[in-house]
Amino acid sequence: MQDAKKIEHMVGQRIMAGFQGTELNAELRFLIDTLQVGGIILFSRNITGRGQLKNLCKSAAQYAKSCNLPPLFIAVDQEGGTVARLKAPDFTEYKGAPFIKTIADALAFTRGVASDLNDVGINMNMAPVMDVFPEGFDSVMSKRVFSTDPHLVARIGSAIINGFQRAGIMAVAKHFPGIGRTTLDSHIERPDLDASLENLEAFDLIPFSAAVTAGVSGIMLSHIRYTGIDPEWPASLSPEIACHLLRNKMGYNGLVFSDDLEMGAIGNHYGTAAIAEQLLAAEVDIALVCKTKTTIEEIFASMCRQIHDKMALQKTAVRSSQRINALKSKLMAS
Repeated sequence: MQDAKKIEHMVGQRIMAGFQGTELNAELRFLIDTLQVGGIILFSRNITGRGQLKNLCKSAAQYAKSCNLPPLFIAVDQEGGTVARLKAPDFTEYKGAPFIKTIADALAFTRGVASDLNDVGINMNMAPVMDVFPEGFDSVMSKRVFSTDPHLVARIGSAIINGFQRAGIMAVAKHFPGIGRTTLDSHIERPDLDASLENLEAFDLIPFSAAVTAGVSGIMLSHIRYTGIDPEWPASLSPEIACHLLRNKMGYNGLVFSDDLEMGAIGNHYGTAAIAEQLLAAEVDIALVCKTKTTIEEIFASMCRQIHDKMALQKTAVRSSQRINALKSKLMAS
């Protein structure tokens, strides 16, 4: 049985938290010093300008170090186009995935974004989007994908992954195993996709296979329920998808992220205890909780209780810790 303090540290490192404010305030200090979160994710509400953002990232990173914690993952969604937290005039804005047509375009995009992220102290980008949808389909992702050709998405996405990671920015491919063929917005509702594994492998999984081959630092799970694979749980809470498909079948050894657990697809359907239990059962390494401090605390406490009470979960928690520590060791060495 592992002691409570060790379990709390392991669980805290598995949470990436959003917060309110534009500086190292009491809320952010609590997340770092008490919950020992492994990462923070920044939104437009946290950003007022280049100098402010640089100070925020530096202060948070230094505070984690002063608490004798591993280096923080400091993440942002900077896809370009409709999803970009860093905006003009302080930062360069890019048109987004549909306008990235070639490898040259992809590399120009990564150079520009990586330069901005490195300058302010952000070390992880929740990009690229590796989703794909059929030509003519009214996809919820129509403004955020590179192409309707999965092989082209694979090539461009891999170039972006390599470009970011060569520049010292960890890339996170999303949204596994693909949400291009859905029309409902999981920020609000829980979409279902009735597709067999063979059907996904022939189309949706092609870009993600390329991301695995490219050594992407993280892969984010979607909140879609793939009823042909797991009729009960959405991908972000599904051992069948996160463990059996992504890790065992596809051989992925990097970090697995949930999407934001406060989105309607999850928050409107499952209680905190069920969410925590499924995150642990699926060996989701990083749980994103992007807005509410009390929700972050509740998920943290529930994960701690379940690991403490179940020996099997202690073994999987150690594996997650090893994956997180391995990536953070690279971060420290860079």
